[in-house]
Amino acid sequence: MLDKYNIQKLLPFKKNLGSELRAIIANTGWLFADQIFRMVVGIVVSIWIARYLGAQQYGLFNYAVAFVALFSPFANLGLDSVAVRHIVRDSWSKEQILGTAFWLKFCGGVGSVLLATASIYWLRQDEKLNVWLVAILATAGIFQAFDTINLWFQSQVQSKYTVLAKTIAFVLISLLEVTLIVMHAPLIAFAWATLAEIALGAICLAIAYRIKGYSLWLWSWSFAIAKLLFKESWPLMFSGLTVVIYMKIDQIMLGEMVGNGAVGIYSAAARISEVWYFIPMAIASSVTPAIFAAKATNEALYYRRIGQLLRLLILLSIVIAVPMTFVSGTIVTTLFGKEYADAEQVLAIHIWASLFVFMGVGTSSWFVAEGLTHLSMYRTLIGAIINVLLNLFLIPTYTGVGAAIATVFSYAFSGFLIHAIHSKTQKLFWLQIKSFAFFRA
Repeated sequence: MLDKYNIQKLLPFKKNLGSELRAIIANTGWLFADQIFRMVVGIVVSIWIARYLGAQQYGLFNYAVAFVALFSPFANLGLDSVAVRHIVRDSWSKEQILGTAFWLKFCGGVGSVLLATASIYWLRQDEKLNVWLVAILATAGIFQAFDTINLWFQSQVQSKYTVLAKTIAFVLISLLEVTLIVMHAPLIAFAWATLAEIALGAICLAIAYRIKGYSLWLWSWSFAIAKLLFKESWPLMFSGLTVVIYMKIDQIMLGEMVGNGAVGIYSAAARISEVWYFIPMAIASSVTPAIFAAKATNEALYYRRIGQLLRLLILLSIVIAVPMTFVSGTIVTTLFGKEYADAEQVLAIHIWASLFVFMGVGTSSWFVAEGLTHLSMYRTLIGAIINVLLNLFLIPTYTGVGAAIATVFSYAFSGFLIHAIHSKTQKLFWLQIKSFAFFRA
């Protein structure tokens, strides 16, 4: 039984826990509001662009986006979650951590532009429009170095400042894209608009950081911190590369094996299916600092928080996937028009990838906290290999439907089933199994 003295000792802990919970809820609320707004406006503008360009040109644009995405991990270097963990743990050296992360990302961005442009020129040097689309879209990786500012706000559970900064850029560029449609602008103009959004977002982030009383000029480079960050992040970088491969390789393989029209059809379905992926990202980015903090103080609390996160994400993914399966045809034809009618079956299958995407996001903090980021890389590498092999087998016969089947199966294996194989991840596998009981208190 607790006496009066012990109860008084617990009061500060309860107050801190309450304030932490309120901060997480508020932070998640801002992220949700931002992403819901982006989802609604973004999908309306994307549909308008898809209808305007038609399946062929829309497919060409999405082929370029997917191709650039293959090189995006070299711009990010897998630094985000690692840097946030170090900022939370060593806040006294935040300027050095942020500065080092920024310059690593900047150099990575330059490298990704050169790699992407050289690769597409080697593959399609006779298709000048394709080369220009990739070169323009890849340049956004340089400006994404300023997302380092978001890592500070994220570590402080203050994502509302990032939300405000990026929403301003998003709204302005969305208006620009609508103007481009009205003016009957060429395809390449939409690539420039995409680059402008990232650049404007970087400027707005820098302004928000300054308004909060911080200065970018205080950031400094540390070779020792760079070695430490990169030592922990390089497996996540290659893990991110393999994630991108099995998220985007289907569109690239469809473009090479079938044609741009098939990419356009598949992209329309994937656009509706993947629009929900912001949900686990928003929740996890707010909860991850609390999971890292619990790991350092209370193992039981640490696993309880991961389990609660997984149960919530699994429930949300099923709530989304079930109704979308049955109304996929109506959604596709209503939004994109009859030209995209073949996307119905693709959407009905592809939407179930969300279950394993949500689970994968929910387990990512466990791999970082346990120092097992190399295992995270291996699981996604195996998933990517499975996806490529299944695409080679299924796309020639089933085109976009085959690509959707390959995506769902590879996500299920790499984000869930593979955890049952390795001894170090079996505990996580059983935690995932138990998390399907999402009605537990």
